Amino acid sequence: MRHRHGYRKLGRTSSHRKALLKNLSIALIKSGKIETTVSKAKELRSYFEKLITKARVGDSNAHRAIFSYLQDKESTQKLVNEIAPEYKDRNGGYTKITRTRIRRGDATSMAFIALV
Repeated sequence: MRHRHGYRKLGRTSSHRKALLKNLSIALIKSGKIETTVSKAKELRSYFEKLITKARVGDSNAHRAIFSYLQDKESTQKLVNEIAPEYKDRNGGYTKITRTRIRRGDATSMAFIALV
């Protein structure tokens, strides 16, 4: 049972899950809105909002911290310099999840996750 367990495993090993969330975060930074499954979107929301909170400081330590998660210079620069300053006076709630459809192949609920 998963009573009060901290995160969703998403049917993956820890390294695969880490890579998945990293790649989804990079895609969200580049496009601003992505479509994925509902469970991945809910897990990504927690991961991504912590990144924005760290990036809001905007100093070199924030760059290093974000780069350690994303391993992508272009996305790190965009997050710290362009996206995070928009949320300076907002305390959380940087993303919005909108359910869209049921995927035909496996009947999984799909959702858009977008920056607010």
